[in-house]
Amino acid sequence: MRYFVRFSYRGTDFHGSQSQPNAVTVQQTMEEAFSLVLRTPVALVFAGRTDAGVHARVMVAHFDFPDSLDERLHRLAERLNSLLPASIAIYDIWQVPDSLHARFSALSRTYEYVVCLRKDPFWVGRAARVAPDMDFEAMNRAAQVLLGTHDFSSFCRTQTDVQTKVCTLTEAQWQQVGDVWVFRITANRFLRNMVRAVVGTLFEVGRHRMTQQAFADVLEACDRTCAGQSAPPEALYLTQILYP
Repeated sequence: MRYFVRFSYRGTDFHGSQSQPNAVTVQQTMEEAFSLVLRTPVALVFAGRTDAGVHARVMVAHFDFPDSLDERLHRLAERLNSLLPASIAIYDIWQVPDSLHARFSALSRTYEYVVCLRKDPFWVGRAARVAPDMDFEAMNRAAQVLLGTHDFSSFCRTQTDVQTKVCTLTEAQWQQVGDVWVFRITANRFLRNMVRAVVGTLFEVGRHRMTQQAFADVLEACDRTCAGQSAPPEALYLTQILYP
């Protein structure tokens, strides 16, 4: 039987979401807790991966279990939360059809990148600080070329195992929310380091070091060396995953 898990985590404490040797990750930490509570090895399949330091307000994973958990589901999240560190919180666990896959069944994912324009102790480790004269209107005009279906090789790590770097974006926009600015980006899929590379390159536009046409040329070049530096990870949040 297949079960979905909805949870969130603060990425500051982890070396990314995906399990890897000699590093503390979200997946490893959660699998250890699940295996202890359910008394059998449990493998979690995440809806996607996040880099070291990146947060998830909403993440979804699935796992398969040989027996029904119906009688234990109402307490399972509570028991797991008692074992997990404060930086991970599980909200819901529910049974789904076996054909539903946390990663491949997702229709879209949304990330948000948060920046503040002045020193603010309450945003330390949670947002990136930029100069007050950052031109968000210019960045929004440049970001419109990202919409639609494109090859995003210019905004992807060069050493990846993906077969295609084509993604379809439906949203890419900066908005002021209170005393911070938030870049919201939605796509059917994301490549490794893609959002941070996009934001870092948009910063060049906002600082008037790159024209809007030059930004469009970076996208068309399909060459990571043409784009700007990746923006810091601590300001990036996975905020939404949609399923059929």
